[in-house]
Amino acid sequence: MILCDIGNTTFHFLIGKKHKKYSIKDEIPRFEEEIVYVSVNKKATKKLLKTNPSAKNIKKYLEFETEYVGHGIDRAVACVFQENAVIVDAGSAITVDIMKNSKHKGGFILPGFRAFSKTYPKISKKLKFDFEKNVNLDKIPLQTKDAIQYAMLKSIILPIKEVAKNKNIIFTGGDGKLLSGYFENSVYKKDLIFENMKRIIDANNCVA
Repeated sequence: MILCDIGNTTFHFLIGKKHKKYSIKDEIPRFEEEIVYVSVNKKATKKLLKTNPSAKNIKKYLEFETEYVGHGIDRAVACVFQENAVIVDAGSAITVDIMKNSKHKGGFILPGFRAFSKTYPKISKKLKFDFEKNVNLDKIPLQTKDAIQYAMLKSIILPIKEVAKNKNIIFTGGDGKLLSGYFENSVYKKDLIFENMKRIIDANNCVA
């Protein structure tokens, strides 16, 4: 069985224990094994199904209730087995979801690091910079590069801290490990989506 997480910019496959990524622009090969996927990208889903028409959408096996209008299936999969936690998926966008007593209480969406980085040069070419992983948030910056990174990180971190308070925070996504370092009571789960997909599959016996 192969698991596939289709995002806004990439196809992310888990084949056995190995990870394989393709750009949304890439052609997807035909796989011999059965595929179960989660997707937020209709165009990319069609591309997957073109070469793998028997691939199954995990959405029809997922039971997740929320009053949030337009809640993405990827966010639901990330949240489904959590009782009391804040789930942060830091990818091209950073999604934040609050679970309380196993119920989804809502959430919000922030721009991802790359989206933030692309915004500043549109204001001025002088504001173009390369993001650094080690940023001191305890000291007010004294140069432009640091000032941008300081503001960017604070803009992401503070809203999450506001809703998390003393709750456990689960980070996932490409930039999740970096962000988790700025929070206490946090854990980084690289394969949260895939782990939860497996649990849904096992609970529903949805793979032959």
